[in-house]
Formats: sequence, C-alpha cells, structure tokens
Amino acid sequence: MPNILTVDDHSVIRKGLKQIIEEHIPHCKFDEAIDGDTAYEKIRQNNFDLIILDVNMPNTDSFGLLSNILSYKPESKIIMFSINSEDIYAKRYLKIGAMGYLTKGAPENEIIKAIDTVLNNKRYISPELSQKLLRELHANPVSENPFDKLSSREFEIVQHLAQGESVSRICNKLNLHSSTVSTYKARIFEKLGCQNIVDLNSLAKVHNVILS
Repeated sequence: MPNILTVDDHSVIRKGLKQIIEEHIPHCKFDEAIDGDTAYEKIRQNNFDLIILDVNMPNTDSFGLLSNILSYKPESKIIMFSINSEDIYAKRYLKIGAMGYLTKGAPENEIIKAIDTVLNNKRYISPELSQKLLRELHANPVSENPFDKLSSREFEIVQHLAQGESVSRICNKLNLHSSTVSTYKARIFEKLGCQNIVDLNSLAKVHNVILS
C-alpha cells in the first residue's frame, strides 16, 4: 500500500492526481501539501513511498526544497510535476536527484507509467525527451546552450530576472540577502556574456528559458 504525498498549490491538481492514482492503485494512502514548508514538515514526520512535487509554488524554492528533502531523506522517490518544458528543466532536477519529471500536460497513461517506474526504483523521463537527449549527444556531445553553464540557484534567479522581477523581489521570494542576489546576478551576466537585462531576455527567448 504505497504512501504518496502530492505537493501542489492548486487543489484541482492534487485531487486530479489522487483520482488518477486511485484508479490504478486502489489502496494507496494519500497526503497533501500546498507549499514547500508544509511539504518538508510532512516529509520529516512521515515516510512516503512517492512524492509528486510541483515545480512552481508561491514562496517555494523548488531546487532548494528538492535538495533539502534528499539531504534529510536520501532514499526519497520524487517526481517533479510542472508546466515547464522538460527540454529545459528536466535535466536539472534529475541531476539534483529527482527520479522523474512530468509536464502537467502529460496524458494519464504517461502519468501512471512514470509513477509505476519510480515506485519500482527506476528513473523516468518521457520517450520524447529520451530521444531528444540521444540526438543531442550524437550530434553535439558538448552543449551549446549557455544556460547549462549555470548552477541550479543561478538558473532559478535567471527565471525571475527574465520575468522582470527586481533584486528586492527576488530576495523576498527566495529568502536571500540583497548582496547575495546581486552577486548571483553579476555572475550570471558574466557566464552568459550579457551586459544587461535586455541582453538576458534576448538570450532567454532564444533558448526558451522564460517561464510561461
């Protein structure tokens, strides 16, 4: 009887996932969380066989949350669930330690396949992403995407900068000091060869980095 935690700030998503999973695994136990702090506290107090974790939640650093969960409970099986393109984001979360990545537009049969795969202690990515990665490796073993040079934290800050958010707003969202965010910003510009936010936005659009 798997014990599953769904973490998403939208109740319709949590209820939809529960319905899909219950039809496939009738005797599951379920728990829910609406943000990173609630999820982390539940994970500290309980042992879950599977965690389905939304990437975009208010006041939640999903990269940091994933790292913290795996630091506290390294055996955790986590599927990232997101509106964001897997082409851009999946590799980063898998590198940190997630065992799967699903987009919220995935069909029901793919969701079930991902859950079964991860519950069986195997990593899951979609067939489309798998083929894309193989083609990229064959065509060009060294990535030409400049955003691959960034750390997970730098990449997260890029997303906020590319959406026009100020340093102070990013500080509040990520609970970082202004000098820390400013240092990250300068380092990002240096790594990407950008002079300003206009340059960053142009580069982000070319590589499909801006969140929808």
